[in-house]
Parts: sequence; structure tokens; C-alpha cells
Amino acid sequence: MLPLILTAILAYLLGSVSFGWLTAKLFGLGDLRSIGSGNIGATNVLRTGNKAAALITLIGDAGKGAAAVLLARWLVGEDAAGVAGLFAMAGHIWPVFLGFKGGKAVATFLGTLIALSWPVGLLSCATWLVVALIFRISSLSGLMAAVLAPVWALIFYHWHGAVVIALMSGLVIFRHSENIARLRAGTEPRIGQKS
Repeated sequence: MLPLILTAILAYLLGSVSFGWLTAKLFGLGDLRSIGSGNIGATNVLRTGNKAAALITLIGDAGKGAAAVLLARWLVGEDAAGVAGLFAMAGHIWPVFLGFKGGKAVATFLGTLIALSWPVGLLSCATWLVVALIFRISSLSGLMAAVLAPVWALIFYHWHGAVVIALMSGLVIFRHSENIARLRAGTEPRIGQKS
């Protein structure tokens, strides 16, 4: 139990590192929390018009989820990998370094999935991409990826992995409650739309 608790704490701290906030500071884009949606993720960075900063944010946020899973698997074992992924996402959503006000965790979620099970991760990324190409709405893409990820896990991973992934999906859906309301109202902004 102690190794899993330590894994959770360290994964949470890693997840709390906000690449969006750091990249925005590095590129002189201002405080992301006062720009566009106020979110610290890649989509809001893209709203500043800086594609390079958005790409760095996307890679960093996905990478920290993947790194948490891979390190936990290597150091502790497979059970710890799922715990690390879940708590890295929690760190991104409620980062200790930013007053517990973070992002939606879609990139961290996808990075985590790729590290947990690459078929599940790739299918979830493909889901995001297809929905994004059709509808041009990042939140809808993230929601669809979250909804289908446990299904992909049941088919291509295993049932207890699917349970952990369903918990991760629940976090993503929970963080998109305002987006869901805007989607229903038809007022959700599209990908690349500036603030």
C-alpha cells in the first residue's frame, strides 16, 4: 500500500506542473488564467495565436501523464501505473502550484492512455482527431475521446484497466461541465478561435 500512496503523491506533483502556464510565461503571452477561457491547456494557448506555444503545451501536458505511468510501472509495477495516471490527471486539474485551479486534462489523459496501453491511447487520439476534423470543437473532441476510451480499454486492454480509465474519463467529463452547457446552447468556441 505504501508504494501506491507514494506513487499517487509523486504523480500528483508531476501532474501539477502546468506546461501551459510555463510556456505562456516563456513566450510572453501573459497569464493564461485571464485569457480566453482562462484554462491552462493547449487549446487556450492556441487562442493567443501562438501555435508553437500551443504545441509545446500539448506535448508537455501529454508527456507528464505518460511519464508518470511509465515511471510508476518501471519502479513499482502495473497496479501503480494506473494509479499514477489517475493522480497525474488530478494534479493537472487541481495543481498545488496554481492554487488548485488547473485545466481540463485532455492532453494528460491521452498521454496517460498511450503509456498504459498504446492501442487504447492511439484509438482515443484518433477519436479526438476525427471529431475535431468534423466539428472543429476541442471540448467535443475531448468528451468523445473520454466516453469511448473505456470501451477501447475493454476491447484492447483488460477490464480492471478499463475501470481505472473510466475513472479518468469521469474526471475529463466532470471538468467539461461548462463546455457541455455551451455545446447544448451552441455557443462553444471552435479550435483556433482567438480570445
